[in-house]
Amino acid sequence: MQIHTVSLLGATGLIGQQLLQLLSQDSRYQHIRVLSRRPIAFSHPKVAVIILDFEDEQAVRAALAGSQQIFCSVGTTQARVKGDLKAYRKVDYDIPARAARLGSELGCQHFSLVTSVGADPGSKNFYLQLKGAVEDAVQQQGIPSVAIFRPSMLLGKRQEFRPAERLGQLLMQPLAFLFPAAYKPVTGRDVARAMIAFSQKQLPGAHIYQYTEMQAAIAAG
Repeated sequence: MQIHTVSLLGATGLIGQQLLQLLSQDSRYQHIRVLSRRPIAFSHPKVAVIILDFEDEQAVRAALAGSQQIFCSVGTTQARVKGDLKAYRKVDYDIPARAARLGSELGCQHFSLVTSVGADPGSKNFYLQLKGAVEDAVQQQGIPSVAIFRPSMLLGKRQEFRPAERLGQLLMQPLAFLFPAAYKPVTGRDVARAMIAFSQKQLPGAHIYQYTEMQAAIAAG
């Protein structure tokens, strides 16, 4: 499926970096808009980096206009927001929810969202509750095709060093075979590959994909 224009939010993260590389190399995608709060050291003829404030609704609307598909892999950490849960919510909930609402108003046909295994709006865990809530918000916007990806521990090299995550990677990888399928660690590149695979299918309705479904989509090519 040829896609004229896509927008990517979260290009500086582990999955977003991989998405940007893969989309730019894929001839099925002609124009890639990267919405970012800060400059990105990436240059490609198909890629336009748009620096904006995600709270500026008019700026976000203008940046998304004409996008047939939106890929959203934004996310922050407690350390980055210094424990401020309101600031955490502004990134992990407000940005995707606003992008989905505006995308729907602008005629976007497919929205890909990264959340987390265990996402549940009824969870007592702040992180899992937030991820579940943003899943619900995105699904309620009326975009014809929504794909939600719930990875567990992500493997790969980030731009920022996260010591706790790196330790978790080292401990979990040798024991991955012991974990239920949904909780197996997965590389950021594999999540990105699965997101592209399902964006090409553009299945109607909302669908949630975990480790097994992502790996099957990658294997199917």
